Amino acid sequence: MGKVRAISPEEQELKAKEAEKKEAERLARIEEAKAAGQRKKESEPKETEEETTEPKLEAQEEVEAVEAPKKAKKTSKYAAKQKSKTRERSENYQKAAQMVDKSKLYSTKEALALLDKAHLAKFDETVELHINTVTAGLSGQVTLPHGTGKAVRVAILNPSKDAAGAEALLKDIEAGKISFDVLVATPDAMPKLARVARVLGPKGLMPNPKTGTVSTNPEAVAKSYEGGQMHYKTEAKTPVMHLAVGKLSFGAEKLSQNIESMLKAVKMENIKNVTVKSTMSPGIRLLVK
Repeated sequence: MGKVRAISPEEQELKAKEAEKKEAERLARIEEAKAAGQRKKESEPKETEEETTEPKLEAQEEVEAVEAPKKAKKTSKYAAKQKSKTRERSENYQKAAQMVDKSKLYSTKEALALLDKAHLAKFDETVELHINTVTAGLSGQVTLPHGTGKAVRVAILNPSKDAAGAEALLKDIEAGKISFDVLVATPDAMPKLARVARVLGPKGLMPNPKTGTVSTNPEAVAKSYEGGQMHYKTEAKTPVMHLAVGKLSFGAEKLSQNIESMLKAVKMENIKNVTVKSTMSPGIRLLVK
């Protein structure tokens, strides 16, 4: 057998350039065919339809031959993206969902008893209320009698009392270090917060007089939040709220009291329907009166 000659890098580069040259020539022919068809159409307006369309059809066929792989690639990417969006529920979730009658409105007592059976995770799941309201733009404050089960981290920005601490906090925020769930500020701190508004605003952490987080007595406000006070509001463009009302470990009585306090704060006349669920469970529709 003869020896197989290795192709040198120079030869590989030469072949690649030749392939590029051929592809460029082919694309040039496509453009030339399209231009020729256009020129012929303009210079011979009386020629037959068959004659005028022939170069155009040839050019179109070559164009379609070039574009077809690109379209196929885009289609396959779109199909893969749509497939990834399709959420496949686990077998355990499907079993839990079968316990819930979707056509039924459950009393709070019934719903919490069912939730205790239908939850899936081994950790202490958060109990959530999903409230559809009559209109968007609703907001307010409520103190749940038993809190949410989550320790609320509150930071205070008070430059008149602690200038160095306020400056350090602002620098941390600028660097993207957010170590709090609620930020309470004094009125004189608001001009300083302008420099971090683009960081706090999208996260919903910017102090606001409407939410009570701008105060001349920030320590008292911080104590209220740490004691279970929370701010609720609908989504910006959709009349719906997603609210945590405790942990499964609270038990039915405490959860029931928290749910009652939340619904009273939002007010029944503002509510269309309510669903209760835990972090991993299916939703259970509540009967609200």
